[in-house]
Amino acid sequence: MNFILILGVFILMEGATWLIHKYVMHGFLWRLHKDHHDHSNEGFFEKNDYFFVIFALPTIALMYFGSLHHFNYLFFAGLGIMLYGMAYFFVHDIFIHQRVKFLSHTTNPYFLALRRAHKQHHKHIGKEQGECFGFLYVPSKYIKSYSKNEAKEAKKDDYHQINPTP
Repeated sequence: MNFILILGVFILMEGATWLIHKYVMHGFLWRLHKDHHDHSNEGFFEKNDYFFVIFALPTIALMYFGSLHHFNYLFFAGLGIMLYGMAYFFVHDIFIHQRVKFLSHTTNPYFLALRRAHKQHHKHIGKEQGECFGFLYVPSKYIKSYSKNEAKEAKKDDYHQINPTP
């Protein structure tokens, strides 16, 4: 039963992420998210990284209070959120944005489509006119655009867009 709760919360987090990204990050907290789009910050960290702390606090609270009573449902809900946050960090910061140069070469159609959808989101540097606000869900139009042969070409394309040669 605990595994089902963890999995359910993990899946629900995709919808929560879409809503928070569209209406909070591209809404009243745009001032924290803006540097992620316009790359106005010259350091390793961005103001956008504060969202890590903002989202970690309720997760920590759920896990703490859930652990006080023999690891009840609050703990496992917090664990689902934490696992989603870890996936977000690895996929978004490491795979997509290459903040750590790792996993930059892939021919997997899903991962290429995920990267392409995220690039579509970033083509708008303002807070309006955005698209692809989700994280792990990729609209089918992006997945369909990658066949086996297209994936190899897109891999080269994506790699060079992320890692331009000086």
